[in-house]
Amino acid sequence: MNYFDIIDKLKEHFTNDALVNTVTQGDIFDVDLNKQTIFPLVHIIVNTATFEENVIRYNISILAMDITDISKQETTDKFTGNDNELYILNTMLSVLNRCYDLLRRGDLYSDKFQVDGNPTCEPFTERFENKLAGHAMTLDILIPNGMTIC
Repeated sequence: MNYFDIIDKLKEHFTNDALVNTVTQGDIFDVDLNKQTIFPLVHIIVNTATFEENVIRYNISILAMDITDISKQETTDKFTGNDNELYILNTMLSVLNRCYDLLRRGDLYSDKFQVDGNPTCEPFTERFENKLAGHAMTLDILIPNGMTIC
């Protein structure tokens, strides 16, 4: 188990998610966010890797996002506005929740990926230049450290 394993397993999971079009990793500013065809998008960032006694602790941020569509019709409901921002926030949170559940007790858990603690999900709107909305989930994932000293 190593860095590639965790990235590949997360990529495979999100690639198979019907609510996701594109999966990327690394620096978010290297992704061409101006292409509308890539959304909804999930972006994986490995923040840190910490060597513990028998495991490696990866602190990972996963951003799930989509482009907010603004209707040309006049706003009649001040609560929901004239865009799909609430729908995006709801859907992207569901995408991250499904991943978390699989890490806790599904296929990813069976592959020896274990979440330590509870993830945090922070909503964002207008974070990037083309009015993207979504959630950023940060969590710690433990995987066995198979390194030997022999």
